[in-house]
Amino acid sequence: MEEQADRVLEGDRFAWEFVEGLTTEVGPRQAGTEAEARGREWAMNWLRQHGFENVRTEPFAMDTWVPGDIARARITEPFAQDLVVLPLGNSAATPEGGIEGELVFFRNVHELRAAPVGSLTGKIAYISHAMKPAQDGSHYGFAGPARWVGAGIAAQKGAIATVIKSVGTDYHRNPHTGGTTFPEGVEPIPAAAMSIPDAENVERMFARADGRQIRLGLELNPKALGETMSGNVVAEITGRNPELPPVLLACHIDSWWNSPGAFDDAAGCGIIAAAAFHVQRTGTPLRTIRVLMAGAEETGLWGSKAYSDAHIDEPIAVGLESDFGADRIWRLESNFRDSNPELHARLAKAVARFGVADSTVVATGGADLNIVRDQQGALIDLQQDGMRYFDLHHTPDDTLDKIDPVQLRQNVAVWTSVVGLLANEPRAILTGGTVPSAPPIMDQ
Repeated sequence: MEEQADRVLEGDRFAWEFVEGLTTEVGPRQAGTEAEARGREWAMNWLRQHGFENVRTEPFAMDTWVPGDIARARITEPFAQDLVVLPLGNSAATPEGGIEGELVFFRNVHELRAAPVGSLTGKIAYISHAMKPAQDGSHYGFAGPARWVGAGIAAQKGAIATVIKSVGTDYHRNPHTGGTTFPEGVEPIPAAAMSIPDAENVERMFARADGRQIRLGLELNPKALGETMSGNVVAEITGRNPELPPVLLACHIDSWWNSPGAFDDAAGCGIIAAAAFHVQRTGTPLRTIRVLMAGAEETGLWGSKAYSDAHIDEPIAVGLESDFGADRIWRLESNFRDSNPELHARLAKAVARFGVADSTVVATGGADLNIVRDQQGALIDLQQDGMRYFDLHHTPDDTLDKIDPVQLRQNVAVWTSVVGLLANEPRAILTGGTVPSAPPIMDQ
């Protein structure tokens, strides 16, 4: 396996060609739409052409939201100028022609939560945050609530709309979209993300308004389509012993509508497919390697949940996901370091030569590994460098040119080494350990 991983570092193009093909021939793949369906078909054809077996789609129904073609925002008083926004997933539409209202500034979600009920009646909430780049992406968990729950809280306080400072770290005039949620019984309101330069401009306006209202005009026309079909793509490298539980490698095939989703998550799908392919090239593994390219992750983990519901009685030996871009892997985590120290140590030794550090952090598993968490199974996280990720995440800038082929090959080499060991492990991988009960928030 070491020799195969070395060959990957020397110039492998398998993962690159997957990402290049998917982003070029399909492009954006909004969940539940015809574009996502084309992405599934493309991926299945690719997998068949490269020797994967049992290639199939597993359909499921989902509630589908689409963004529309109007996203306009303008400060009308006192410093009139246009702003760049995009709707958030699950946003309601404004009336045709838009709405206008007083903009109320909240530095973070905590301030919004403290606002009295009814205090936002007829007004538009603006929610900020102070997200910074971090190698482990941890500031996403800090800033993300502005998007995840901000609009729902504002609606409960009477707001007619919500605009957030994009949850990201770049200074391009590109808003970061993503999903938002509304509590049960709360009518959705229009919700948009504003580019970070525009958001900081708005905050400067508040600083010099001298008591004058900041008024915002907003027009969005997203639409809820009701129930449509999505699906998961599943494929296998069949192992020598089909009685042993398989190794599950996950990614997600969908993206938001505003980019071809090269980092999020075409790269992850290319990485896991390449790892399975390269392990097979060293000989048929003991265990089956199953690839899961989940559908409709971005809009609510629909594919992950559907896969778990359909296969919960089929044990998984261990689950891994690639869904944090394509920059180098720097840390190995598992949830069996204490319960299976010998295997954890072998994995750590195998990846150390690629610059990957061992860790005592307990793996939580990627968003599309619900089945493993539901089974209380073994998980591994191969943590990628996140310093650039939230410059690109959910923006129009998530394009092929942002992928560094050298770092992508390092990912594939690390994955090949880890998957090769796991797929040829004859003993149970998890012999007791810590398993999280909820999916991570990294990419929702």
